[in-house]
Amino acid sequence: MRANRLREIWAAGGAAVNGWLTIPHAFAAETMAHQGWDSLTVDIQHGVVDYQAAVNMMIAVSTTDTVPVVRVPWLEPGILMKALDGGAYGIICPMVNSGADAERLVKLTHYPPLGTRSFGPIRGLLYGGPDYPEKANDTVVVFAMIETREGLDNLEDILRVPGLDAVYIGPSDLSLALGCKPTFDEVDKPAAEAIDYILAKAKEHGKVAGIHNGTPEFARKRIEKGFQFVTIASDARLMAAGARQVLQTVRA
Repeated sequence: MRANRLREIWAAGGAAVNGWLTIPHAFAAETMAHQGWDSLTVDIQHGVVDYQAAVNMMIAVSTTDTVPVVRVPWLEPGILMKALDGGAYGIICPMVNSGADAERLVKLTHYPPLGTRSFGPIRGLLYGGPDYPEKANDTVVVFAMIETREGLDNLEDILRVPGLDAVYIGPSDLSLALGCKPTFDEVDKPAAEAIDYILAKAKEHGKVAGIHNGTPEFARKRIEKGFQFVTIASDARLMAAGARQVLQTVRA
């Protein structure tokens, strides 16, 4: 089976740099993939990407060594299994608020006897290889998003769940849940303390910690703290920032 570069990077003690895809088009995804990201996450929770667009985007990402990841809309069996069948090598699931939620996530993303994932890998078989059915459970990576007060309160129970590989912090939602201003980087003190707590507990339980960032400078700071999966902005934000810089330079 095709190796998962995320697992290889983490096993070597490194940090993966992840991009975020919100433009529902294969060419945009292919262009991003050819820039050298370790992984790219197709976001079908927020924004305008539907399932068919997501599959086409994963096909485009697969023209490179970049790992295709999908953030699903919710902890729901149908979309989790379809994302994996479409070739996702990583799943980010939002709003995992309890140990029971984490257990359900692991079951839905793993074939028996470890889980209850229905068999029909379709494109996953093409991307992963003929031994996908035997090795998918040990290859695909599963992230639980920690972004609510309830998830924070139940963090230890979530991290104890076998088969969960990582947690992923959404700083904006976590900030809102703690009564703070929603932002990616310069978060308010309660959110900053919560982020440090999640990172420390993840390490304690042998899980990878990931987080969303607005700038590369802040992503580097968080890598130095110990985060091993950092997302920077998104395709749409990067396009807008690049266009803005060009126009400001010309009009100056």
